[in-house]
Amino acid sequence: MKKIIMASTSKEAGKTSIIVGLAKALNKKIGYMKPFGDRLLYQKKRLWDYDSALITNVLELDETPEDMSLGFAHSKLHFMYDELSTKEKLQEITNNVSRDKDIIFIEGGRNLSYGRSVHLDPLTVARSTGAQLILVFSGPDESIIDDITFFTKCVNTQDVDFLGVIINKIKDIENFKELHLDTFNELGAKVLGIIPHKKELTHFSMDYLNRSLMAKILAGEKGLQNKVERVFVGAMSAAHVTKRPLWSLENKLIITPGDRADMILAALESSTAGIVLTNNILPSDPIIESKANMANIPLLLVSTDTFATAKHIDDMEITFTKDETDKITLLEELVKENIDLSVFF
Repeated sequence: MKKIIMASTSKEAGKTSIIVGLAKALNKKIGYMKPFGDRLLYQKKRLWDYDSALITNVLELDETPEDMSLGFAHSKLHFMYDELSTKEKLQEITNNVSRDKDIIFIEGGRNLSYGRSVHLDPLTVARSTGAQLILVFSGPDESIIDDITFFTKCVNTQDVDFLGVIINKIKDIENFKELHLDTFNELGAKVLGIIPHKKELTHFSMDYLNRSLMAKILAGEKGLQNKVERVFVGAMSAAHVTKRPLWSLENKLIITPGDRADMILAALESSTAGIVLTNNILPSDPIIESKANMANIPLLLVSTDTFATAKHIDDMEITFTKDETDKITLLEELVKENIDLSVFF
């Protein structure tokens, strides 16, 4: 059985997406674990990591998401485990998720140092489980080169089997290869694949937004798979905002207080993916919810103000839900076309 730990030097590198793509492309029995959960999801009175729940559903795994992580908070892990007991617990989880599996993917936290104080950073986990390490990089070219140079020259990889790197979300692959591939070779970092940037993967569904905001669905539930391509904060009157060119664009998300009936009604009559109503204010016009249901435009209610809600969405790490089969299929195709799969056999 092969064990692979997928790690990155920064957030939003795309580890989870690549794991899903690999799992689909390899056609093998796949296991998964995420020792230190860092994307909490509270559902059905249980706490688990969103990535663990997503992969459990997408790959139809038998294990439950909460059994794939040791914990979620530094303070609690400090209290519960020392270095030896952490290693023992890691081995226990590894044994549980590896039954009848060909490959186990272990997902690291948001960067290489995350979890170090509780012995759950990717390098320590690699040593504790005997997993091979793959690094995932994304971002501006200069940041990627800085990161791989720092890793190869400054990070202690003793007793870690470093397989190589996957470079993700690159807009011009041929240009990247021409300018930077020699640098990776000189540093001794084998490039396993370079995955192109795909705009479709940057769009999120209203269902994903609903989960992220922990919102209340007032209407339009049948439109939860609507894709959001742009975000519009409704701070002006509807008479002014509808004259702006951006208003005519499709698949927009509107963020506005619930008492702005003019804005809400205008949004329901245009190409809108969904509407987030802020400040916990319910619309006073009873026709709004019926219009939203007829148009399949979700109305989500949140308690935060408009600014805080917009900032949350701007800072949100975009991934997908189990129902976004188009994204899952695209990830599988990207992996098959751009990653050397022989290293996983």
